[in-house]
Amino acid sequence: MGVKKKMLEYAGARESLVIANDTISDALFKQYAVNRGLRDLNGKGVLTGLTGISDIISFREEGDQRIPCDGQLWYRGYNIKDLLAEWTQEPFGFEKTAYLLLFGEKPDEEETEKFVEILSECRTLPTNFVRDVIMKAPTKDIMNSMTRSILTLASYDRNATNTDLTNCIRQSLCLIAEMPLLAIYAYHAYNHYENLESMYIHRPDPKKSTAENILMLLRPDMQYTETEARVLDAALMLHCEHGGGNNSTFTTRVVTSSGADTYATVAAAMSSLKGPKHGGANIKVMEMMKDIRRHIKDYSDQDEIHAYLSRMMDGEVFDKKGLIYGMGHAVYSVSDPREVVFKKFVQQLSAEKGREKDLMLYENIEKVAPKVIAEKRHIYKGVSPNVDFYSGFVYEMLGIPLELYTPLFAIARITGWSAHRLEELVGAGKIIRPAYRSVMNRIQDGE
Repeated sequence: MGVKKKMLEYAGARESLVIANDTISDALFKQYAVNRGLRDLNGKGVLTGLTGISDIISFREEGDQRIPCDGQLWYRGYNIKDLLAEWTQEPFGFEKTAYLLLFGEKPDEEETEKFVEILSECRTLPTNFVRDVIMKAPTKDIMNSMTRSILTLASYDRNATNTDLTNCIRQSLCLIAEMPLLAIYAYHAYNHYENLESMYIHRPDPKKSTAENILMLLRPDMQYTETEARVLDAALMLHCEHGGGNNSTFTTRVVTSSGADTYATVAAAMSSLKGPKHGGANIKVMEMMKDIRRHIKDYSDQDEIHAYLSRMMDGEVFDKKGLIYGMGHAVYSVSDPREVVFKKFVQQLSAEKGREKDLMLYENIEKVAPKVIAEKRHIYKGVSPNVDFYSGFVYEMLGIPLELYTPLFAIARITGWSAHRLEELVGAGKIIRPAYRSVMNRIQDGE
């Protein structure tokens, strides 16, 4: 018997022991007033820290009442919809957003030019890194490949474990610049060795933005349209940051508080983000939409869509888990502001790509799904589409392979992680250590 098979049999034989001894009843959570997932029934997070980096608004306070309202997302005091309106009309919207999050101020023209130049100079990897690290063990799991690469980059940094603020800022800038290379080169290696396709390892262009470089590095002909670059730039801006309480950012702050170095911290955040309940959500949306297209004949017929979504909620179709993916959010209720502002860019790109019919299906699901969920579930707050509902559609129209959807999220979100790491280094000083109440049965000597 092979070792792997033997280990699986051993593990399987003891699965029942783990379930029996690790199951804690719902009654105990209620008895000790423990909020699972650090959220109450209304989705409000347990307060664990303070931040000046961003703010999420989904309710307004009226006396002792919390009234659901249209969602708002603020970066360093600026509403995200205003930042998109201002910065997506010109180059380097993502870069300006990164500067704002890291340093707390909007960059002027001179500072933008200097910041872009610094990132461009950092957008390179150590000699033979692509050959010796990325291409050495190609995998479909690009997030795992990137995480391995991030940890390996520490070996090339003589000050890898130095947590002085200046050094951490330097490391953050380097990783922000390097992330697109780690993702796209890892995909090309996988696509070549596993899918037997041609491999393209283009060099980044120091004069182009992060969004432009992503499209250029990914495509064999290195070509893209202005609309494509602008829409991807907007997507990156919207995914940069989302408060200190989301899973990967909280992970960043927890690991930072322990005194860990930048590479270990970002690797931990990557591991958090890759979970399907976090960064992998838009992939489930795409799988769901593929299933819906196979079963809905008339994309304009809301009654037909309602009937199929009802079956989905009843666990009869698709993955039979009773979920409509891309609907609802842990924080937002009436609307996700990222989805609201992103929709304009989705419409622009779908018109350029001739995908208006598919957009109609998305928009009708957006209208019908909240009604179906309200009919089928007892919900504590409103349900609306989240940014993942449309982001996968955009990536598909851009020709971005499914394996890169979550890595794209990471390419954007490392700016927020870096900002929170710096804030934690400056202002906290204590290791984050929440309490868990023990409910084990104590075995006395002699029993």
